[in-house]
Amino acid sequence: MKDLTPNRADLDPIEIASIDEIRALQLDRLRWSLRHAYDNVPMYRQRFDEAGVHPDDLQSLGDLGRFPFTYKNDLRDNYPFGLFAVPRDQIIRLHASSGTTGKPTVVGYTQGDIDNWADLVARSLRASGLRRGDMIHNAYGYGLFTGGLGAHYGIERLGATVIPMSGGQTAKQVDLITDFKPDGIMVTPSYMLNILEQFHKLGLDPRACSLKVGVFGAEPWTDSMRAEVEQAFDMHAVDIYGLSEIMGPGVANECVETKDGPVIWEDHFYPEIIDPETGEVLPDGEMGELVFTTLTKEGLPMIRYRTRDLTRLLPGTARSMRRMEKITGRSDDMIILRGVNVFPSQIEEQVLATGGLAPYYQIELYRSGRMDAMRIHVEATPEAADELSKTAAARMLTRRIKDVVGISTEINIGDPGEVERSQGKARRVVDNRNL
Repeated sequence: MKDLTPNRADLDPIEIASIDEIRALQLDRLRWSLRHAYDNVPMYRQRFDEAGVHPDDLQSLGDLGRFPFTYKNDLRDNYPFGLFAVPRDQIIRLHASSGTTGKPTVVGYTQGDIDNWADLVARSLRASGLRRGDMIHNAYGYGLFTGGLGAHYGIERLGATVIPMSGGQTAKQVDLITDFKPDGIMVTPSYMLNILEQFHKLGLDPRACSLKVGVFGAEPWTDSMRAEVEQAFDMHAVDIYGLSEIMGPGVANECVETKDGPVIWEDHFYPEIIDPETGEVLPDGEMGELVFTTLTKEGLPMIRYRTRDLTRLLPGTARSMRRMEKITGRSDDMIILRGVNVFPSQIEEQVLATGGLAPYYQIELYRSGRMDAMRIHVEATPEAADELSKTAAARMLTRRIKDVVGISTEINIGDPGEVERSQGKARRVVDNRNL
């Protein structure tokens, strides 16, 4: 693989600033963000007042731990625009993602937010080894999901050429990679394996293609998958991290010269690690739940947003800013399957809505070839236990889950009593992916 280490002269000065400079900037911006949220978002004013804290109480970065958390449900409870901190006519773009209740969580961006987002994705791409004038194949999904458009604007801000392919149509993906000869690709790691499979089906050598960098995000992936992709394509594979509530892709990104965990762009996002049970702030290096406070967001400031992602904060290496260890799991029950967020309660809603099925279910995660897959174990009601009724119910449940949740699943309908019953807390998810 080619050495793609960027020249220090090409970096934003803050990326290699001293820790003291970074902390001073964070403190200044954090004071602004707390005041902006308190003055313009009724929920934050109420929460701060109830907690007995005021933006003026922030005298040091450590004081942030006195302020209350923000949760994903807060976005749903204030649906659609109740957490916006500017008048609606200053919001120039909306994105949204589905949740446990089917009600989307809505995020809004001012022009300033969009500009910052594009700058940070461009910075992330430079950290990945891509440059102005490169061509980048964007296979993230376009639409309400932040991945496609977030990547798109960042590629253009970098001064690179964007191929707005979006997801799906794997054969066409390979055709465009072969014909257009892009330098980089932005895609989920699991879908990159689909693309690799298509190369092999067509008898093409992936190592002979033009790709020199893959920027992978939207789902957890392992270093073993990194090694496999890098070997297969003779290209660098780097990790990009983001979440819609905080911005979208580009909150953090690995540096191609080290590949030792995504660097958090701390000039725009202040990270904390907390004990997921007690909420206590943990020191750097300890494993816990990642919490973010936005420092520059105008449209939708987020104060101490609990991401539910489990990781640890590590000192900077290639950049001055801290790194986060690769995400190892979540502190809630959300499943990430091929880049789609799935909650057991979403599955439960569809089981209960399907005739002929008893209200018992279990989700099995397993590997189908190289891909993660899901199998839903349910059981028929006594009056619908014949094979014809089971087949009809399986077909209906498959369609409901695909329409509502957005994933394809295998349905196994057993006879009455076959699904495991709980003696306390139900074991809704069985993860057999590592067997």
